[in-house]
Amino acid sequence: MGAGHDTVATELARRARERGDEALVVDVLTLLPRGLGRALRCFYRGSVRHAPWVYAALYRLFLRPGAGRRPSGTPLAQLAGSRLLALAERTGADVVVPVFHLGAQLTGHLRAAGLLRVPAVVLVIDFAVHRQWLHPGNDHTLCLTPDAAREARRATGRPAEACGPVVAPEFLPPGPDAATWRRLFDRHAPGRAPVVLSAGAWGVGSDLCRTVRLLAGHGFLPVVLCGDNGRLRREAAAVPGALALGWVSDMPGLLHAARALVDNAAGQTAVQALAAGLPVVGYRPIPGHGADGVRRMAALGLSDHAEDDDALLGALRRLTADGPARRTRIAAGRALFAGDALTRVVALADTARPGAP
Repeated sequence: MGAGHDTVATELARRARERGDEALVVDVLTLLPRGLGRALRCFYRGSVRHAPWVYAALYRLFLRPGAGRRPSGTPLAQLAGSRLLALAERTGADVVVPVFHLGAQLTGHLRAAGLLRVPAVVLVIDFAVHRQWLHPGNDHTLCLTPDAAREARRATGRPAEACGPVVAPEFLPPGPDAATWRRLFDRHAPGRAPVVLSAGAWGVGSDLCRTVRLLAGHGFLPVVLCGDNGRLRREAAAVPGALALGWVSDMPGLLHAARALVDNAAGQTAVQALAAGLPVVGYRPIPGHGADGVRRMAALGLSDHAEDDDALLGALRRLTADGPARRTRIAAGRALFAGDALTRVVALADTARPGAP
């Protein structure tokens, strides 16, 4: 649905090819018949941009974690079953790795029915694991944190473990491009701490320009990631002292040059910030999985969750300044990156091969 799922899938495929394996990235929405996938994407995008209360209601109905009977996503996922089976057969796949919850429902159903003959290893890319990620038919679940892995084991009765986030290697060490960004920040607002505001690839969020004005008015340099939302970019650029950006191709350099990230979804940008050693503050999250993820990140000590303007400003003053609070937060984020999802995927696929010991 968003660029985060694509980013994770692309990085997994890159790692596989680097070690000499073959990898194919497939958007599960394109496997749905009669343009249904495109319609779902348009509906979701329109909801989170213009009617977030609609997505919040759907999240409570279909996705919210916890006990109680609620509708399943499996019937929708089943519509893509025949195409996925044909694809797996034609390519001779050894393993299928869903990185989107609809894909996890699809592979879980096919494995439980005995139709998919190779293992399905779900890679959950969210900090808060909602129920549609979890299907007992899948062979294994890989999660960002041990906390999430325990939830997955309890919910499915199947193996689950923490492997850490999947990010491109460029996010981990400081790169030379960070200096270019620092020079830009110094020219634009000398002496102000640059704070990145993320609105995802689609540029969604609750009154983001209000936050931009707040930060600019209190001595920070708001660096706004507007994605493909041209209207948001124009509005943010009109705020004195703000730097509004469209699609950024050098995210590693940008994140290494900034002093903090204000995030509203606990998604891939937040994960990339942790890898880059950039403190994260969750603020005014998008409803549903975004709000749950922001709260979970904060509960794990990986970020702050600012409930109001004063809390946001206080967190940013504390985390942008050199000192123990900043060092502790950076160390907690980087400690997540202790495993490699692809290594576990390959090991699980090897174990499932006929004749494997």
